Amino acid sequence: MKLSRPWEKATLAASLVLALGACSHTHAPEKAAAISTEKCASCEAKLAAIKSREAELARKEQALQAKAKELASQQHAVAAAPAAEAGDHMLPPQAKPGECYARAWVPPKYKTITEKVLKKEASSRYVVIPAKYKTVKKRLLVKEAYEKLKVVPATYKWVEERVLVKPAGEKIVTIPAKYETVTEKVLDKPAHTVWKKGRGPIQRIDQATGEIMCLVEVPATYKTITRKVLKSPATTKTIKTPAVYKTVKKRVVDKPEHTVSVKVPAQYKTITVTELVSPPQTKTIEIPAVYSTVTRQEKISDGHMEWRSILCQTNMTRSRIAQIQRALKAKGFDPGPIDGVIGSETMAAVNAFQRKNNLPVDKYLNIATVKALGVSTH
Repeated sequence: MKLSRPWEKATLAASLVLALGACSHTHAPEKAAAISTEKCASCEAKLAAIKSREAELARKEQALQAKAKELASQQHAVAAAPAAEAGDHMLPPQAKPGECYARAWVPPKYKTITEKVLKKEASSRYVVIPAKYKTVKKRLLVKEAYEKLKVVPATYKWVEERVLVKPAGEKIVTIPAKYETVTEKVLDKPAHTVWKKGRGPIQRIDQATGEIMCLVEVPATYKTITRKVLKSPATTKTIKTPAVYKTVKKRVVDKPEHTVSVKVPAQYKTITVTELVSPPQTKTIEIPAVYSTVTRQEKISDGHMEWRSILCQTNMTRSRIAQIQRALKAKGFDPGPIDGVIGSETMAAVNAFQRKNNLPVDKYLNIATVKALGVSTH
């Protein structure tokens, strides 16, 4: 590998010195017992980084050399072109009347070659595989299950109850005498006789006296009286009196206080513990060869000058340019205003169309591009 830049050489040299020094110190006989897997791995990583940098610098140098060769080839072709144009044999071959031609540089053609190269040979190494642990959750019994007596308090309810206010008994009741009203005729005056003066005799017997006296029988007289007559005498009787009750609400015990046996569940606690999954061990690892895919460019043909049929003022009209602008717009390439004038926007659209369709890309509107757009060249 060639290192053309001084700073690249210095950097690489310093890296090598540091890496070799580190490895030599770690492998000194007096410190052999202190060698650890981490330090060896560090040395290997440094060496791998140095090799990777070397490969990268080599690729950059190859790319620069290829670019220099390409530029030299282009310069040679451009320098040879004016001398060749002096002769008439360098005019466009098989030219057609009414057409314009322009001489354009055709860059060299390359093909991409992908190769698989060995970057690092196969090897083997010993690796200490540390013990593996896993974290698991376990339930730990904190308190065992047991039974306890629980006092259940009494419960009460409201009930209605008939309470005896006055017991049943007997009482003596006086029944008053009963009377009835009767009407009867009683003798007011008994029959008797009385002397009454007469008022003129029917027949005068003794005319010696003029006074007449008559003995008159007066019948007895009666009068109607009303009086109360005892129908039934006053009496007494014994009457039974019913008991007197009263409805009252009172709070009574529904369920008396009692005890029940309650099971108290066991109490557990979840703890996190670390368990050994596999013990530490040593393992030999086969390291396969490492290949790198290298891509390089190989020249197929050199760059050269060629004549291309183009549109120029001799064979170009504004209507044809407008047709080309419309064709570009129809195919999705914006040529700017459709004005029949080739400006920067139109040429930008033409070049984009050429690149997409693998047509020669240059500063000219060549006939191949016009035909690809479907526009007549005549």
